[in-house]
Amino acid sequence: MLDAQALAGLMTLDPTGANRLVQRVLSTYQVSLGKLLRQMGDGRERGDNAAIRLAAHTLKSSSASIGALELSRLCSAVETAVREGQQDAVPTLVDQLQAEAGRVDLAVQEFLSR
Repeated sequence: MLDAQALAGLMTLDPTGANRLVQRVLSTYQVSLGKLLRQMGDGRERGDNAAIRLAAHTLKSSSASIGALELSRLCSAVETAVREGQQDAVPTLVDQLQAEAGRVDLAVQEFLSR
């Protein structure tokens, strides 16, 4: 679920693990993930595609940085669909993004509980 190379890259920043950098990054990501998914859901309820696009854009790079590559790809797809006015595609892509976000959240939680 989380790309091993991305996680290894984070681990090189704190090779001994003494600063618990990876754990802090993943914990911060988890909080941000919840906030951004709520923002996206609120935007969806209001029919505010700009809010959906902004949440997807924000989540895209942070997801890539922790190795949630599929989630990052889905964020990019949502962002593109909104930007290009593909209104019919947005709900399905947001559903897919939210489902993948749930899987990523579980993977992060599992990593943190080790």
